[in-house]
Amino acid sequence: MKEIKVFCPATIANVSCGFDVLGLAMESVGDEMLVRKKETPGIKITKIEGQDLPLETNKNVAGVAGLALLNASNYKGGFEIEIFKNIKPGSGIGSSAASSAGAVWAMNELLDKQFSKLELVQFAMQGEKLASNVAHADNVAPAIFGGFTLVRSYEPLDIVPVNTPNQLYATVIHPQIEIKTSDSRKILKTNISLEKGIKQWGNLGGLIAGLFTEDYELISRSLEDHIIEPVRSILIPGFDAVKASAISAGALGCGISGSGPSIFALSKGQETAQIVAQTMSKVYEEIGLDFDVHVSKICSKGVKLI
Repeated sequence: MKEIKVFCPATIANVSCGFDVLGLAMESVGDEMLVRKKETPGIKITKIEGQDLPLETNKNVAGVAGLALLNASNYKGGFEIEIFKNIKPGSGIGSSAASSAGAVWAMNELLDKQFSKLELVQFAMQGEKLASNVAHADNVAPAIFGGFTLVRSYEPLDIVPVNTPNQLYATVIHPQIEIKTSDSRKILKTNISLEKGIKQWGNLGGLIAGLFTEDYELISRSLEDHIIEPVRSILIPGFDAVKASAISAGALGCGISGSGPSIFALSKGQETAQIVAQTMSKVYEEIGLDFDVHVSKICSKGVKLI
């Protein structure tokens, strides 16, 4: 193959209690990328549609992630990349991760799969570092592995795929404001109380157990964030009302997607997820704030050929 086109899924990171370690990929929302081999060394981004982003390789997350892979490979040529953005930067559903993950996954396919998925995550994390000043993996890991993923360790990097119950659906509403990940990290506290830590660890363990046993009640009880949400939610207009509306409509749980401003809810069944979308939307209609809303099954494959 000399050229491939791929779908790069949007992702929900943190998933309430899993700050920087837990994420999931969405099936119905994502970017598309066209990646082709070329004889000239290096990476050239030739087209970006949908968003105003830099074409310069070292200023674009796809370029930076791609260079990390290229420098580690035995390939002497290079690549050209076209990016078709459907995920808005600063939306909180993994815009930079989609570009970073999509670039390295596609390049690896064209290089006859020289690298493992774990290595691809490491390369893609360099794109995340450019975007947020932190090389976090909670978005790029599910984008590459698919489904839910747990970052068990960063040093050394250890990614654990987590079972996804078949009836689990995500609803995401994106109020039309932008919150940069780098800015939302600045307001976080660097120390937490032991009491809050114990609550958070219990919820994370409970959520993982609930996903593997497909116990929706346990999933629901575990979707609580005692550390990050109380701080970041003040940046999101109408957050408390949106969350309350989602829970009242039958959602298993609701929280901030990534660094926000998007708000996610998980539900059992597509019908409930659609009802949740309607009730969440009504809050922003009443506030008078424009928004996008998505209902999606969990994407089991991550980045894929189209």
